[in-house]
Amino acid sequence: MTATAPTPSTARVRATALLPRLTLVLAALLAAFFAAAAPASAHAALTASDPTDGAVVATAPAQITLSFSEGVAMNGDSIRVLDPQGKRVDTGELRDLCSGSLIRYGTALRPGQPDGTYTVAWQAISADSHPVSGAFTFSIGAPSETAVTLPSRTAGDGPVAVAYGIARYVAYAGFAVLVGAAAFILLCWRRGAAQRPMQKLVVRAWVALTVATLVMLLLRNPYTGSGNFADAFDLAGLKAVLETKSGASLVSRLLLLGAAALFITVLFGSYARRHTSDGSGSDTSDAPDASDAPEASEEDAKGESDLVFGLGIGGTVVAAGIAATWALSEHASTGIQPALAMPVDILHLLAVAVWLGGLTALLVALHKVPGIERTAIRRFSTVAFTSVVVLACTGTYQAWRQVGSWSALTGTDYGRLLLVKIGLVAVVVAIAYTSRKWTSRLAGADVSRETSPVAVTPAADAVPDADTSDPRRAAQLARQSAARRTAREKQARDADPDRAGLRRSVLAEAGVAVVLLAVTTILTSTEPGRAAELEAGRGSTATAVPDRAVKVTLPFDTGGQNGKGSVRLQMDPGRVGANTLHVWAETPDGKPLDLPELKVSFTLEAKEIGPLPVLPERAAPGHWTASGVQLPLTGDWRIDVTIRTSDIDQTTVQKNVKIG
Repeated sequence: MTATAPTPSTARVRATALLPRLTLVLAALLAAFFAAAAPASAHAALTASDPTDGAVVATAPAQITLSFSEGVAMNGDSIRVLDPQGKRVDTGELRDLCSGSLIRYGTALRPGQPDGTYTVAWQAISADSHPVSGAFTFSIGAPSETAVTLPSRTAGDGPVAVAYGIARYVAYAGFAVLVGAAAFILLCWRRGAAQRPMQKLVVRAWVALTVATLVMLLLRNPYTGSGNFADAFDLAGLKAVLETKSGASLVSRLLLLGAAALFITVLFGSYARRHTSDGSGSDTSDAPDASDAPEASEEDAKGESDLVFGLGIGGTVVAAGIAATWALSEHASTGIQPALAMPVDILHLLAVAVWLGGLTALLVALHKVPGIERTAIRRFSTVAFTSVVVLACTGTYQAWRQVGSWSALTGTDYGRLLLVKIGLVAVVVAIAYTSRKWTSRLAGADVSRETSPVAVTPAADAVPDADTSDPRRAAQLARQSAARRTAREKQARDADPDRAGLRRSVLAEAGVAVVLLAVTTILTSTEPGRAAELEAGRGSTATAVPDRAVKVTLPFDTGGQNGKGSVRLQMDPGRVGANTLHVWAETPDGKPLDLPELKVSFTLEAKEIGPLPVLPERAAPGHWTASGVQLPLTGDWRIDVTIRTSDIDQTTVQKNVKIG
């Protein structure tokens, strides 16, 4: 008797067809939003400079120095000093002043520079492969007008940067699908190696990753330099790129992709043939052993076991190697604990690939391949859960390492993007829980419905009587018969509520995963929270100019009634030796604020001197003075001012002042 599957309604068909498109549109819009909101790549933050931005010095400094939060690559043109007329006045010789964990470079100034405002423009490549640049000014004697016009384009900006960023997205996506789909076939669904849709998925992922890597290699020179597409074919520039850590990583990735091509050939060659020998399309890994030829079965089982072992070991090594090309050239390779961070990053990338790439493979199988076994879905559910556990552990460590503080989690772009990523992971896990429920329902479904989605009588798909002497006519009829059979199988598959529910939940999970992958890629090109806070604090050190008083203004809030205001400090002459200190306290509207108590202390942390307490005397309402304040050495002195506005309301504010 012929079983007829119910026909889905027109509205349901349209909704099912529109759902993938809407998901992709949503993913694209969110990815574009985050890409537009992400700052320019700037992972090595400028943490200090001498002179500082806006400083006025009495005489021309012998050299200009820049300090960074992490290692950078620089050359003779990386630091340029321009006089008020725009003429370059540095010697063009880069000085490596790095010592221990201190990353500092400098360049000397030509002697005899006149008074005026000078511009320092710099550009470098951070240790995590991203270009960084910036500019600031300082003045000799007194500020003046300057004719210097800095270029509007910053390092890592412009059309080349957009193309390079797209290639990065494609590379991450290609890696995830390549590794995840291959793992899905080996670990969950061995029959999938013989399925054409799965083969296309893996091969296209390999092609996407390979092409994206080639594009990144060619665009690396203009991306970190001129910003012109024509420089992509500059052989001298390409040679220079190959000598860098990023260039070596990209070349290594290409070589590993050659090994991955061999892996794919074996997977879809001899391995796939082992699962199509019976012609039935059933998964021999789930079938009972054949009893009529035990010796042959044992020999075949041993041969397949060896092949699976070889593919598993080889595939893991290649996948880990490709993941290492990111870990060795980006965030994990610099900052704190790089020896631990790099293997953790490799595990993190592999877990992402196995989960999201396997999810993509499952989605393709549910939509394109009839009769995927319920055991394969259950296996992937276990693999996905393990991947999520690994992601949670490695992600927690990476978040601590890159963010560094609670304030950076909410106060920096990296921290806010990380919160978005955590939220997306929670959404995907929630949807995955729904998928597991559908998987459980499939596991309890009738086996006959699983293996025989539609019963077809011989007459239903038989080729109608016709003149089969015409080969073209016979081929046309065969195609029509196959199309009818495929349509019936798809109709019956769509009519299965459990399988349809699983497809919908997996589709939603994949849609959110696309956005998650986009946010993850943006995170790799966003300045980490630690570096961002260091850069934000760069202006917190005041510079003392010889023979000129140091002036500092500090806002305060003790938290009590009338507890807000500011204190102004003035140290004269602001140098090593004796100084006179003046402190004024003011309300928010600028009126004198007479405080019950005010204390000041000085600390030179680099030399472990201090705190040196100072008790200023009240000279007038809201005004305190102290004479003979001794600062014995040059360096960055921290000034701590303790303000008490009532018997219980008190706070301490501080500022660093460079003396000498």
